[in-house]
Amino acid sequence: MFNLWRTSFIVVVALFFLVACKQEAMEDHVEVVAKEEKVESVEVSFEETIIDMYLPEENSEPRKTLITHVMLHFSSNVLKKPEDPFHVEDIYELFRDYGLSAHYVIDRTGQIYRFVSEERIAYHAGEGKIEGILKYENNLNPYSIGIELLAIGTKEEMLPMLSAEHYDTISSKHVGYTDEQYEALQDLLINISTRQHKLKLDRNHIIGHQEYAPERKTDPGALFDWERLMSGIEN
Repeated sequence: MFNLWRTSFIVVVALFFLVACKQEAMEDHVEVVAKEEKVESVEVSFEETIIDMYLPEENSEPRKTLITHVMLHFSSNVLKKPEDPFHVEDIYELFRDYGLSAHYVIDRTGQIYRFVSEERIAYHAGEGKIEGILKYENNLNPYSIGIELLAIGTKEEMLPMLSAEHYDTISSKHVGYTDEQYEALQDLLINISTRQHKLKLDRNHIIGHQEYAPERKTDPGALFDWERLMSGIEN
């Protein structure tokens, strides 16, 4: 009888030990999986999503003034490639060759490229004015960041650059702006405002090229949805 009791006791102890080991192993596994999931869920910083394609220094100059405005533009290589007008390398070459520049370019997928650092003045605004503020007349570049969206405007807006016949060859998918561009632009503007504390995210300070130089420019044009943009950023 004693031997039977001792044998039963040993079996119970062994079973308890096995259960405890199994539970510990399961806890270790859960902990490892949790750590792996945590590593996988680490978000990439916004800065890391931007692709740097810096233009030569002669396409910009050092900045000595505080940034108060952002100017939006549209760009494409529709004259040379109406069937495929949005290669960022083509836009880079156009800027480089014509001595122009912008700080950022946003392609159709929402990918952001940096052509000029914010610490430098880009050549994007040209001649123009903001009513009531003389210091900006023909002089907005030193106070602004230029952002190019790869897009094509309406036929009327594009006529200064290409013929009506040329415009009619363009696919409708290339006209206007994409959802991804609006989302990327909102994120970029919010990100810029964290560094440029004089920049207010409102329609007085986020402007289109056509507002600054209406006699010369038509971008970002009638197809750009300002209400959609500002609904997510205005402060």
